[in-house]
Amino acid sequence: MSDWSSTPSNFLTRTIVPLLLITITPPFAMLFWHVNVELNGSFLSLWNEIVEKGVFSIISDVWLSRFFGTAAAWKIIGIFAVLQLLLMRVLPGRKYNGTITPKGNVPEYVDNGLASYLVTFALYFICSIGLKWFSPGIVYYHFGDILGALNFTALVFCLLLYIKGRFFPSSSDHSHTGNFIFDYYWGTELFPRILGWDVKQFTNCRFGMTGWSISVVSFAFAQKELFGSADWSIIISATLLWIYLLKFFIWEEGYMKSMDIQVDRAGYYICWGCLVWVPAVYTSPMLFMVNHPVGLSVVAALIIFALGLASIWINYWADYQRQTVRATNGETTIWSAAPKLILAEYSTETGERKTNLLLASGFWGISRHFHYVPELLAAFFWSCATGFSYLSPFFYVIFLTILLTHRAFRDDTKCRNKYGKYWEEYCKLVPYKIIPGIL
Repeated sequence: MSDWSSTPSNFLTRTIVPLLLITITPPFAMLFWHVNVELNGSFLSLWNEIVEKGVFSIISDVWLSRFFGTAAAWKIIGIFAVLQLLLMRVLPGRKYNGTITPKGNVPEYVDNGLASYLVTFALYFICSIGLKWFSPGIVYYHFGDILGALNFTALVFCLLLYIKGRFFPSSSDHSHTGNFIFDYYWGTELFPRILGWDVKQFTNCRFGMTGWSISVVSFAFAQKELFGSADWSIIISATLLWIYLLKFFIWEEGYMKSMDIQVDRAGYYICWGCLVWVPAVYTSPMLFMVNHPVGLSVVAALIIFALGLASIWINYWADYQRQTVRATNGETTIWSAAPKLILAEYSTETGERKTNLLLASGFWGISRHFHYVPELLAAFFWSCATGFSYLSPFFYVIFLTILLTHRAFRDDTKCRNKYGKYWEEYCKLVPYKIIPGIL
């Protein structure tokens, strides 16, 4: 599969597919909440409702009644968003550069994501449990209205980003195709900034990822408040997810050099996805668990937790190997041996020659995207604590599998176009994309 930003313009890929996604995904996000909270995780029950009342009637009942959110939902969103923006600006941190852009620009960031994550949770616990200003389960009780408000906000925000990229770009890394649907979907700027705040760092990291973690922790507290205690299943799942996202913020500098940042523009695909799809879909295993305690034994909980923790650690270890190699210019060891490296040359769109190190040993000698395997396993383990009676808690795992597989193909295409013969040499050393012997 090719990169959306570089495929030849044609009616199917640049109009029909983006239009379908823009049309279908917002109501699906709301219906998915409906399935997990009000239909006991049963897609069959949703189908029966649609057959009985009609799809538009169900969408109207579930979504349109919450389209503009509520005062409480807006208050939660507003306070959280302002807090994240303030923490981005005021918390100290080392300045670092992102990857040079196709136009030759080098974005600059502040490495304070970990501090922001920990401060956010400290404030959450102090204000809810300590000062009792609100219930720790507050996100769960208003989640449907929060999703409705976020849906509306994100749709408008993406339109504003389109206008900004067309007429007020932050850098030379911007363009448009003239097709409004595609440009709205894909975005017109690579690195938009508003009043000094980096848009993708805010939507992808500080709002999307931190909000994901806050939500699932709130869900665990909601179960405790509703049933008198929290089940082991939701405790270990929320803890694994919290640790996984702690790892993310420890590694935030690496993420700011990933495909999401380097290739994907700030449009509906990325920004609506992080603002709405992440809270609606990524939280679904724990959202389902709130009203479905499974009575998981301590032994089973510890086994699942250990396997999930091991998966998170291997995922971090793999990313750490690559980052260490690039930070030390290859002057390090991987698994007690000198790393196997390819010095790959490439040119920016301005014609400037650059080099990059391609690691072909350690985890990166097993497959070109081996780090996706433990990431998928971690998601499976914090989802399987729900049991296997319903599909909805595993929808995220299924979606993530499709997303990462698609991303692996996209990344291969991008790297082949970027590095040419050097990438072909790398593929000979590491022939498999994700799973050795299979893919």
